[in-house]
Amino acid sequence: MLVSGMTAFSQAKKPTIMIVPSDLWCNKNDFMLEYDNQGSKTKVPDYKEALQNSSELLLVISKINELMSERGFPLKNLESSLKSLANQDAEDALLTSSSSGASLSESPVDKLKKVAKADIWMQVTWTLNKTGPKTSITFNLQGLDAYTDKQIAGASGTGQPSFSAETPVLLEEAVLNHLDNFNGQLQSHFDDMMENGREVALRIRVWDSFDGDLESEYEDEELRTIIENWVADNTVQGRFSTADATERMMVFEQVRIPLYNDKGRALDTRNWADGLRKMLKSDYQIESKLMMKGLGQAQLVLGEK
Repeated sequence: MLVSGMTAFSQAKKPTIMIVPSDLWCNKNDFMLEYDNQGSKTKVPDYKEALQNSSELLLVISKINELMSERGFPLKNLESSLKSLANQDAEDALLTSSSSGASLSESPVDKLKKVAKADIWMQVTWTLNKTGPKTSITFNLQGLDAYTDKQIAGASGTGQPSFSAETPVLLEEAVLNHLDNFNGQLQSHFDDMMENGREVALRIRVWDSFDGDLESEYEDEELRTIIENWVADNTVQGRFSTADATERMMVFEQVRIPLYNDKGRALDTRNWADGLRKMLKSDYQIESKLMMKGLGQAQLVLGEK
């Protein structure tokens, strides 16, 4: 029984992970990018600049990749994902309404997450400490759900001082005692997603051009009730919460969607929310525009595309 249990665990589906330097590390090392977020200037990490100018970052990512791979966790490569993003940048540059020109701004990091398609982002921060001729490393690992940005795993500590000044060696020695527990936290979160669904958010809004609102009735039922019933029918065990609802807006939070559709294909927030868009069009002739913010937030605006 023990052997079969161990075999089943080793064959369990693993979350896909991408390792990135933390916002703190990027800011301390001046690897930040400023972009226009609907008229306001916002700073986000500039991973491309960091990879091109920090050999230490490359060594750290390579070492953690190696340690995670040894433990059976599939990894997405940050540098490859950035190249894919560059190829798709023109296609993803604008998300607008073809009629009114309305848009929803996406940060460069949000766009990268869409291309990388990792379940978890593993942020790493490290600091080298000098004590006489010896060097030690203090590290912090954060596992973040790529869809919600919630921290679902963490590990931190300081390694033993060493005469070695090689960062990857110091990092490995410092991290090893914490990594299995960290990976256990990642796996527990992913197992929960497999059983209870992935957490996302959905916002419903109404264009000014829409002839009606969410209290308008279709076949003796208010539109907001129709939408809420669809969400209930298309979530894992009907798990969601209606955070707000007016005649012009609805907000659904803690929405648990399946990881896979009925054909066994991976299901993301866009594909899931597009099912609602299609239902409204086919059953009630209501056009709508689907827009995304990152991986886990969908916004459906009713009335036009």
